[in-house]
Amino acid sequence: MAQRLKFLPLLLAAAPAYAQPVQAPLPPPVAAPQDRHYPGEITLAVDATDLDRHIFRMHETIPVPPHENLTLVLSKWLPGNHAPTGPIPLLAGLVITAGDQELNWQRDPVNMYAFHVEVPNGTATIKVAYEYLSPLDSKQGRITITPDMLDVSWRPETLFPAGYYQRDIGVRASVTLPEGWQYATALTTLVSSNGRVDFAPVPLDVLLDSPLFAGRYVSRIDLDPNGAVPVHLNIFADKPQDLKVSPEDLQAHRNLVQQAYRNYGGHHYDHYDFLLSLSGQMGEIGLEHQRSSEVGTIEEYFTDPSKSAAGRDLLPHEYTHSWNGKFLRPADLWSPDEVTVPERDSLLWVYEGQTDYWGQVLAARSGILKPAQVRDLWAMTAASLDAGTPGRTWRNLQDVTNDPIIAWARPTQWSSWSRFYDYYPEGVLIWLDADTLIREKTNGAKSLSDFARLFFGVDNGKWVTKTYTFDDLTHALNEILPYDWAGFFHTRLQGKSPHAPLDGLARGGWKLVYTTDESTLLKSVEAQRKIAIFTYSLGLTLGQDGAITDVLWDSPAFKAGLAPGEKLLAVNGLAADSPGVLSDAITAAATDTSSIVLLVRNANRYREVPINYHGGLRAPHLARISGTPDRLDDILLPLK
Repeated sequence: MAQRLKFLPLLLAAAPAYAQPVQAPLPPPVAAPQDRHYPGEITLAVDATDLDRHIFRMHETIPVPPHENLTLVLSKWLPGNHAPTGPIPLLAGLVITAGDQELNWQRDPVNMYAFHVEVPNGTATIKVAYEYLSPLDSKQGRITITPDMLDVSWRPETLFPAGYYQRDIGVRASVTLPEGWQYATALTTLVSSNGRVDFAPVPLDVLLDSPLFAGRYVSRIDLDPNGAVPVHLNIFADKPQDLKVSPEDLQAHRNLVQQAYRNYGGHHYDHYDFLLSLSGQMGEIGLEHQRSSEVGTIEEYFTDPSKSAAGRDLLPHEYTHSWNGKFLRPADLWSPDEVTVPERDSLLWVYEGQTDYWGQVLAARSGILKPAQVRDLWAMTAASLDAGTPGRTWRNLQDVTNDPIIAWARPTQWSSWSRFYDYYPEGVLIWLDADTLIREKTNGAKSLSDFARLFFGVDNGKWVTKTYTFDDLTHALNEILPYDWAGFFHTRLQGKSPHAPLDGLARGGWKLVYTTDESTLLKSVEAQRKIAIFTYSLGLTLGQDGAITDVLWDSPAFKAGLAPGEKLLAVNGLAADSPGVLSDAITAAATDTSSIVLLVRNANRYREVPINYHGGLRAPHLARISGTPDRLDDILLPLK
């Protein structure tokens, strides 16, 4: 071998000089946005009457800027998704004409959301026709058309010229709805006749931020009858009986508006419309907008509040985004065109995490949820991060803010180890920590609500987006309480610890404990998601028909070799025809030395899996720490 290696340099020197590959030149990039006026006004007509086939049909008339190449684009970086998730694969049938001439177009080979159009010289306007083939099945994406309601979100339905800030492009939009349907949107109606609704012209960014719900069964409720600006709750349901709102629920949702005003010290809209769908067919959603919010939840939201308890903080969450996220937005998360300028998500623990905190607090302060339910929610949050997220030992929270860009809304295997979207729940704990810290150090004289009024309450009544940085955030907190806030956040964002940040709970006078009894809120989560949670005992979650949907990393189930995707067939020789069979076995094993034996199937293979676990059922709760102030109770009390 040594002799052969001795001649290797000579052989290499004598080898023919073959050309090495080089990169092919890239095409010119799609025009970057410039803050300049777009000449003329786009007209957009959406036909949303094809209820059976879920097809939206669009016709646009677009002025052509003189002496410029025309490129049409579809939104790529969707606000609220924080990711490049524009539904470009569902755009079809694109035909562009100038007069009687059909024009050639070519998709950009790098930016697939852009279409370069060959426009003859002297052309003043072009016409554009295309379809949005919205999902027919939930496996394809969110359902936005049903026999009884629909959602026009505008972004999948709107092509617009590249090279401009969205705010500089004027649009006059209209929509044609099924006969007799009612609608709600933050847009101003000019004319409504025979199912067609024409809206007042607005800048493109306002149109794209003003979705429309329409439906057969609709109720509209004034949530602030004597307020300075209108706030309405627009309810769309599968059945008329689901529209019935109890006096208690009506008052709670009216309280929400007042509690938000007291918390933030102002508002940032000229009117606000909650768009709420209660449906077993329409896809669920929670999406924020400046002057409205899209919320889709279960049919029983009003008729059985206990059943919907697990998601009743969603309306307050999306409402909070009018202040936190839409009016005041992280500087690196704002994009002028949603196509060529990517969003960066470094402050999602504020944008989403603090919003989640305020959504839960406002739910309690308004009466949409009871304080005890929010404490149960915080117990579940604490447990899921403290005992249910071992991935904290290798991946810090700051890196988790990249999740939307890495894997938008895709289920991940071993999510407890890889971590997934934890800036929502861990953000809640971080902001609870900050709130209780301010209260402790000021002897209750100040709280995080003082920060909210200072930070989000500026420019009352205005709704032009303002951006901020990490330094702006810590500066505002220091005006409320001088403290090392930069260090406070860096420790929690950059650190790697097996345990969640639970200081806020302890400072609030509570601690995380486990008992054999599930809280009513946890039962609501299980019922709504059709799962059974055994995370804190065996370390697994069961879905429908015994499917193992999740296995906690390093748990007894994990160490026994179980994996998501397998199916539980029997427990200790008994058919696992309900989750109760496994519950009974776990309870029995607490006083027995025998292993729990699971029969599972993976594809066409069956195997018995013994699990040596004797810790009994464990469900998270919060328990009072005797002799300490109950700051959690103070936080959840309505503001006067």
